[in-house]
Amino acid sequence: MDSTLSAQMMKDDGYEIIAVHFNYGQRTQKKEQECFDSICKYLKVYKEYSLDLDFFKHLGASALTDTSLDVPVSGVEKGVPITYVPFRNGIFLSMAAAIAEKEGAELISIGVVQEDSSGYPDCRETYIKAMQDAINLGTKDETNIKIHMPLVHLLKSEIVTKSLELKSPLELTWSCYKNEDKACGVCDSCRLRLNGFLKAGAIDPIVYE
Repeated sequence: MDSTLSAQMMKDDGYEIIAVHFNYGQRTQKKEQECFDSICKYLKVYKEYSLDLDFFKHLGASALTDTSLDVPVSGVEKGVPITYVPFRNGIFLSMAAAIAEKEGAELISIGVVQEDSSGYPDCRETYIKAMQDAINLGTKDETNIKIHMPLVHLLKSEIVTKSLELKSPLELTWSCYKNEDKACGVCDSCRLRLNGFLKAGAIDPIVYE
């Protein structure tokens, strides 16, 4: 939902969109790929990359990629949750930077949200800014890539409201950590999404168990 709104905002600002998606052995990989394909068609993107990163599956350490670990459904986790994938956004941004440099892109837009950062250290604004500096130090002198975070200070309810305002295709997005058919409604991601819709006074268009 966040990444899709981020892309919609960039398109509305007149940018050509090079969409980047990662299959990293996550539980909902097939569903997320289907959503990515549909969203690319909806946004009429200029080009798309779908990259397979199977080493995350071998790395384990996260309930998103290791099926021997249960996805939490209690809603009471504290600290860094077991659904955190080690350094995922850093790796994603590094690969996006390679694509951006190759394509001559001006910026990378990422849908990180500060609200999530209490659990996910790679969603913090300070971290993303540091990655921007590292990327520009490690690329050609003429390369100057900005990492744009249009949602970083928004609450989930504000993201829902903005998505509805801009007609971002919420019905094509997927947030559930567990299921690919009907969203579970009880994992941390579903809870955050549903609470956002509730506070925005809107109805989530996807189907839940």
